[in-house]
Amino acid sequence: MSLPSHVRLVEVGPRDGLQNEAQPISVADKVRLVNALSAAGLGYIEVGSFVSPKWVPQMAGSADVFAQIQRKPGVTYGALAPNLRGFEDALAAGVKEVAVFAAASEAFSQRNINCSISESLARFAPIMAAARQHGISVRGYVSCVLGCPYEGEIAPEQVAAVARELYAMGCYEVSLGDTIGTGTAGATRRLFEVVGAQVPRDKLAGHFHDTYGQAIANIYASLLEGISVYDSSIAGLGGCPYAKGASGNVATEDVVYLLDGLGIETGIDLQALIGAGQQISKVLGRPTGSRVARARNAR
Repeated sequence: MSLPSHVRLVEVGPRDGLQNEAQPISVADKVRLVNALSAAGLGYIEVGSFVSPKWVPQMAGSADVFAQIQRKPGVTYGALAPNLRGFEDALAAGVKEVAVFAAASEAFSQRNINCSISESLARFAPIMAAARQHGISVRGYVSCVLGCPYEGEIAPEQVAAVARELYAMGCYEVSLGDTIGTGTAGATRRLFEVVGAQVPRDKLAGHFHDTYGQAIANIYASLLEGISVYDSSIAGLGGCPYAKGASGNVATEDVVYLLDGLGIETGIDLQALIGAGQQISKVLGRPTGSRVARARNAR
């Protein structure tokens, strides 16, 4: 299969990237980050999450962030809304697209949201109904698609079953997440072969963590399978509070560098992106997690 001519990146840094940070991050710094990402040319930015601050304290100010960002025409500013209360709060904040998530692992689902996979999917029914009523698009996530911290290897058929359910209930796109970053290129290709037989490949996305340093290789493997949408996180921010040892998402800068080198269009200014990553890394008081940004700075 030939490589896609254009790839769309879903920037998850302001949400998935920052949610696992221990130190408080101000609304102003989050707004500055989102605006910098918009200016760099990203067309989809996951700004925050409408969940209980008891469970994810860093996302407590999501409504304030949405109220203060400079919304650029043509850019989608999304949010995670895992239950009806979260959806209603997102709607009140002017969010036009939300995301829901399920796991491919029963053990992870129980540890993460205290219910089975089937129970988690049933919880989405009222969200999907409300979304249709209000004209809100819904994106789906499936976690632990290439490995689980509790169950180990996950069968691709198990992932396909969950992805199929999300797509059937109305998620316009389903992102498959290697939550603990143990996936390899061969396993990634097999995953998309199996899931792609049940969900159209143009409705699938890849979400790779870089725990084992395989994220870029896995993205290339996915490109060979015709996947043209990828989640990534500025400066490699992220991790999962419910998956011990899971490191950050693949850095957006590194993905853009890969795609530029392959001649694949993204519409993203790499240098502006590196600047945005340096800015938030300074706020966090540590070096950027992007290998490309570190290499450029070392020149």
